[in-house]
This record gives sequence, C-alpha cells and structure tokens, in this order.
Amino acid sequence: MDKLKERWGLTSNWDVIAILIAFSINGSFAAFIVRPVLSQLGINKENLNIVVFYFLYIVPVIFVYQFTLPLVGWTVGQHKFFKNMQTKMLIRMKLKKA
Repeated sequence: MDKLKERWGLTSNWDVIAILIAFSINGSFAAFIVRPVLSQLGINKENLNIVVFYFLYIVPVIFVYQFTLPLVGWTVGQHKFFKNMQTKMLIRMKLKKA
C-alpha cells in the first residue's frame, strides 16, 4: 500500500482502497455498456470467429473505459485523481496532445 500511496501521491490507505475499487467497478461498467451496443450491431460469438469477436469487444471497452473512469472516480470521491489519470492515458494513446 505504501508504494501505491507514494506513486499516486496519496496520504490515506482509504484513498488507495477507494481507487482500487473504482478501477474494478469501471472495468465491469465499461464492459456492461459495450456488450448491448455490439449486440445491437450484430456482433456476437455465434456469427464471428472468437478472436475477431474479442478484438471487436476489447477495443471499444478500452475507449469507453477512458471516458467512464472520471465518472466512477467521482462516485468514490476521487474525481481529481481519475481526471489526471485519464489525461495521462489519453496522451499515451495519442488521443490527446501533451
């Protein structure tokens, strides 16, 4: 916990726990949003190769994850941390200029 607190600039163990919970909730939330959209587009395991399906599933999940992260972070009281995290990730993905 101390390494995470130091790396993320946090002071409390509760902040670390809240952030880890937000990361786990956000992953499920992003997948929850993407699955029905792909289903409406006719993208499912039955009509596609499994590798193609998971590629077409994971790519949108990654993008949705980026935009839902500050929202989920706000619900656990860590909006500022997640807004900064989102900015760093978008810069690394070359979707935002530094």
